[in-house]
Amino acid sequence: MTDNPFAAFLKMGQDMAKEFNPASETFAPKGFEDLFPTMSKDMMEQFMGKGMNPDGLDAKTKLLLTLHALTITGASADVQIRLTVRHLIEAGATKQEIAETIAQAAVFGGVPAMTTAMEIATDVMEKDASS
Repeated sequence: MTDNPFAAFLKMGQDMAKEFNPASETFAPKGFEDLFPTMSKDMMEQFMGKGMNPDGLDAKTKLLLTLHALTITGASADVQIRLTVRHLIEAGATKQEIAETIAQAAVFGGVPAMTTAMEIATDVMEKDASS
């Protein structure tokens, strides 16, 4: 047993995941986000924005905040960043707004996190422009 209790729990969780699904060890989430449809702008606004709280933030602003947080956490959530950027585009965010949100997160999450998030977002925006 290690001195770090978190390492022991991590190992236990990994062993359990292997028992439940041996294929999970080689699972690569790249492209997984393509399985999720993009919500329409109106649907996002109804469920995530002013539809539920007329005096609150709109869906685009909430998605920009989500992108900011995902970047600060180290931009390790590739699929979540891709989905958020895709929904931001649908919600009417400009490339400039998306880039500024990611760049501003560098102050809190560091330049490596910002660079990774910017690369992911650029990939999504290039795909969107070509389709």
